[in-house]
Amino acid sequence: MKMICPKSEAALAEFVAGADGPLAVTGGGTQGVALSGARVSLCGLSGVELYEPGALTLVVQSGTPVAKIEALLAKENQQLAFEPRDMRVLIGTQGDPTIGGVFATNLSGPRRIQAGATRDSLLGVRYVDGAGQCVKNGGRVMKNVTGYDLVKLMAGSYGTLGILTEVALKVLPRPETVGTLRFVGLTPVQAVAAMSKALGSPYDVTGAAHIPGTEPVTLIRLEGFEASVQYRIAELHAVLAEFGEVHAEMGTDVWRDVRDVKPLHAASGNIWRISVKPSDAPEVLAQLEPEAAMMDWGGGLIWAALPESQDARLAVEGVAGHATLLRGDGFPRFHPESAPVAKLANRLRAKFDPRGILNPGLMR
Repeated sequence: MKMICPKSEAALAEFVAGADGPLAVTGGGTQGVALSGARVSLCGLSGVELYEPGALTLVVQSGTPVAKIEALLAKENQQLAFEPRDMRVLIGTQGDPTIGGVFATNLSGPRRIQAGATRDSLLGVRYVDGAGQCVKNGGRVMKNVTGYDLVKLMAGSYGTLGILTEVALKVLPRPETVGTLRFVGLTPVQAVAAMSKALGSPYDVTGAAHIPGTEPVTLIRLEGFEASVQYRIAELHAVLAEFGEVHAEMGTDVWRDVRDVKPLHAASGNIWRISVKPSDAPEVLAQLEPEAAMMDWGGGLIWAALPESQDARLAVEGVAGHATLLRGDGFPRFHPESAPVAKLANRLRAKFDPRGILNPGLMR
């Protein structure tokens, strides 16, 4: 089926208004989401509308590649606070991740525990709803909170409420130094205890991950000015002394691997993303017995490679959590919604997309 690639918001709105059937809306096509309907790509809506480094604000069209944005920010020694993951190797896709796709999926990296989720960086959005109307919500500066809830609502909606055409977001300075404390040999229970203690300390931890296996590794990240990082590493080392020998290292490579879930790149089977309370993570891992796994966000996020016949949702039935299938088939992509949440979600979709044409069936 031919791919439609509008070059302007007006052209997109006109196409949506005249659509006589389902639309499969994508950004860079890197998320591996199975869609049906006329294919609509947002890659034609690309470019920077406004960048004010002094105000830490950026406005870009939704089809702008993430790599282009990161290169622009690097020139001003700034960064995307939410550290978007590159999922292409993990789930076996190609293309270029776009900023609209990142916000549409609310794809957050390791720094979420300190800087917030991807949606927390959104200041404003422009989008086309299911009736073909152009809507603007929020603002372009950090002090503007008009329409705050609607801006957050669009993040993570996977294009089922509206098609993002422009996003305004806040950015942050890039840290001068990145330091990591590395523990080897901790069990998942010990790792969660160590990460929780680090996160509860006053030392501004920006990453906490654990990679199980034959030689388990637990990682704690600190960022900032070099003198500050060195001081906090020494202090945190003392705080975590009960967890055994620790090694300190500098650099970002290991966190790039955590961000992109590299420990699971060579794994077979289905890839699941599981959100739980950190204290429940060890029990969930024990039930799953995955081929490969990684815990991020201090244990609050589990990545697991499982056989195609295994349903990760069974492991979270007794705890407050949910599981999403990112690679593979045999199960719905999203965790079933509770009846009250499903009722509310359906009412929202009926308002935003009365004809039910935007990525239909994806989140229902």
